[in-house]
Amino acid sequence: MCKGLTTLPATCLKSAKDIKHKIGFLLHKPEFPPDQEHIKEKTNTTKRVSPTDVEKWKQSFNNLMNSEAGRTVFTTFLKAEFSQENMEFWKACEEYKTSAPKKMAAKAKQIYDQYIEADSLNEVNLDSATREETRQNLSNAGPFCFDEAQQKIFTLMEKDSYRRFLYSKLIQDLSPLSTTTPLSAMEKRGGKRGCSENSGA
Repeated sequence: MCKGLTTLPATCLKSAKDIKHKIGFLLHKPEFPPDQEHIKEKTNTTKRVSPTDVEKWKQSFNNLMNSEAGRTVFTTFLKAEFSQENMEFWKACEEYKTSAPKKMAAKAKQIYDQYIEADSLNEVNLDSATREETRQNLSNAGPFCFDEAQQKIFTLMEKDSYRRFLYSKLIQDLSPLSTTTPLSAMEKRGGKRGCSENSGA
C-alpha cells in the first residue's frame, strides 16, 4: 500500500517541489504567436528594401536572385509555402562553387545527402535522371558538380513559386503604390535563363 510522500527523503521532496515550481512558471509564461519569428524577419527585411528594388524584382527572376535583399524576401515567401529547401539548395550550390578544391568532395557529399538523395531531410524536387547524374558527379566532385540540378531548381522556382510571389501579399506590402502588372515584364522577356546568369550578388 502506498504510504504517500512522507516516506520519501527530504532531498527528493525538494527536487519534486523545484520541478513543480518550474512547470508552474512555464504554464504561466506568456505564449508568443507561432509566426512571430516570421513577422520579425519580414519587418527587418522590409526596412532594407526600396521601391526601386521591388520594381526590379518584378521585372525578372534574375534580378530578384541577384539581389541579396531580394533573395531574403523571396525566402520568407518560400518558408510560408514550406518550400524554402529550394533556395537553401541553390545557395548551397553557389557557396560550393567557391570552396577550396580539397574540400569539394566532402561538401559535395554533404549537399547530396541533405538535398538530393531520395527521402533526404531537405529533399528538392528533381527528376530521377538529374538525381542520378548528380550522384555520378560525386565521384569527381568539381565546381560544376551540381550545375544541372541547380539549374532545374532555379527553373522550378522561377516558373512556379516566383509567379505566386509576384501576386502575394508580401510583395504587395513592399510596393503598395505600384500599379504594374507583375508578370508582364517577365512574359515579354521569355527565353531560358541559366545559373551562370544568376551567381550570387
